[in-house]
Amino acid sequence: MPHGEHDHHHAPSDPAGALREAEAACLRRGAQLTPLRRRVLEMVLEAPQPVGAYALLDRLRAERPGAAPPTVYRALDFLMAQGLIHRIERLNAFIPCTESAHAHGEEHPHQFLICRNCGRTEELSDDSVAAAVAAAARAAGFQPARATVEVEGTCEACAAA
Repeated sequence: MPHGEHDHHHAPSDPAGALREAEAACLRRGAQLTPLRRRVLEMVLEAPQPVGAYALLDRLRAERPGAAPPTVYRALDFLMAQGLIHRIERLNAFIPCTESAHAHGEEHPHQFLICRNCGRTEELSDDSVAAAVAAAARAAGFQPARATVEVEGTCEACAAA
């Protein structure tokens, strides 16, 4: 799908493929996707909705009883730095990046649609939205470095219900 189109859904249809792609991307960049980082990414990929750090920690503790919050936060920081996941500020939760640009280490615009009813979150990567935000910021005398747009509302499924 071309960059900037609007059909990016939260959960990847092929989590195993997404993990392989993430491992290959890290390898190309000289970054190490350790077993712990891989497992945290896998849990984010498997989550049906954005997932919080403490929910991840609870799941991880079932497998690794000694897991502590810093362990999860360091893994999440690594995964965000590698462009493999995004943090949804409004929800204080994480979702996998569904934009294929992450595999090549490219930065891309971030916009998220968050359903107030079911929690479904979709990632958009629309260059025109990013350009409009940057232009408005510059018009206000602000030098934007990066922008994430989070839009709350009702998803198509909930609106139809």
